[in-house]
Amino acid sequence: MSDWTPPALPPGVPLYRAIADAMAADIASGALKPGTRLPTHRALADAVGVDLTTITRAYADARQRGLVEASVGRGTFVADAARQPPPPPVELDLSMNLPPQPPSANLAARLARTMAGLTRRPDLSRLLNYQPNGGSEADRKAGAKWLGSRIPDLDPARVLVTGGAQSCLTALLTLETCWAGDILSDPYAYTGFRLAAQMRGLHVTPVQTDALGMVAPSLALVARDTRARLVYLTPTIHNPTTLTMPLERRLEIAAVARAQNLIIIEDDAYGMLAEPGLPPLAALAPERVWHIATLSKCLSPGLRVAYLVAPQGTDTNPIRAALRATSQMAMPLSVAAITGWIEDGTASEILAAIRQEAVERQAIARRLLPMGAMAAHPQGHHVWLTLPPYWTDRAFALAAKKAGATVVPGSNFAMAAEPPEKYVRVALGAAPDQPALAHALEKLAALMRHGPVSEVEVV
Repeated sequence: MSDWTPPALPPGVPLYRAIADAMAADIASGALKPGTRLPTHRALADAVGVDLTTITRAYADARQRGLVEASVGRGTFVADAARQPPPPPVELDLSMNLPPQPPSANLAARLARTMAGLTRRPDLSRLLNYQPNGGSEADRKAGAKWLGSRIPDLDPARVLVTGGAQSCLTALLTLETCWAGDILSDPYAYTGFRLAAQMRGLHVTPVQTDALGMVAPSLALVARDTRARLVYLTPTIHNPTTLTMPLERRLEIAAVARAQNLIIIEDDAYGMLAEPGLPPLAALAPERVWHIATLSKCLSPGLRVAYLVAPQGTDTNPIRAALRATSQMAMPLSVAAITGWIEDGTASEILAAIRQEAVERQAIARRLLPMGAMAAHPQGHHVWLTLPPYWTDRAFALAAKKAGATVVPGSNFAMAAEPPEKYVRVALGAAPDQPALAHALEKLAALMRHGPVSEVEVV
């Protein structure tokens, strides 16, 4: 019987999985030969210093991977290499629209230092307790400072600190609409918005768009016909189409909103990436725009912090109550970290590194994907691909997944019942590095060039 034990186990990984991973590594290196009898569950548990259940789970995980074989009464053996199943194909998920994390951002080290500093703060007990709904005065001031380049002279009293953009959407749709009402949006829009609307029995009516964004006369017409009073827009680096609405069109939309007494929810998830940026609708029509500025796309989604800017003159107590009912509060430790980063300039440094990485990844996409098929913003995190006529969006997404690169069918973002089946969204930020991204995009480009492969032989 082998006296095998795993080396030092890495932190942050479940113990049973780390043990199975160590076993796989030693089998791959030849340190564990096929047919080797492994220690009993109890012997290995004693050697590693863990409970018996952890070892039982580790061996079960190893069996599922085809690494070991168990024989009743004889023990557990390293499987014959010839009978091990082939490793699963490496898959890169290009469906999640994440900000890239380049080494220059140094996010992990910065976060580790910041969290260590928070544990030494004399008011740590306060950060581990419930917080004022909408954030403390210091946190709201930091939010106003962060947004100051986009909304000049922003009063911190209008800023609410929330637990992410989705909680803002949920609260606003609860506050600003009646059940079974209509909301107006672009024909393609963020799926989280549609889900939040559906869960409240709200109908989303798409408004005509052109190459510059939502068409203002069409907005006026649909608003009159539906009697809707709420409009959802992403004017900068639109998700999924990547379009950025020019200033003239923004002014036209603001004018229609005033004439029709419409309320606008401006989802500015990507606004901080665009440099130089156009003024958001909240700066052009501050009396009728709810402005959502999440940090998920410009810093990290794991922080779960977003700023909600209320329209000028709005009593914020009702939205505070709606936010409290949906998400209680933003995570205090995350908020404290972000406030410190904004005050000392760390947040701006991370943003600059992520923006530069986004520029470089967009350049890779332009080099590898077919010319004329790709819509993108040079500092955005995703591209919007128009497919050749022999592909539908779902067929292409399925083929891409089989090839190891997951993308999102365009119809997932459609607000109309029967959308065109000719688009997919490809997120560039989730790839761990630029070579991995290039490899995945090469697979997508090959699929676009060659088309579907028939699985039925015809002679």
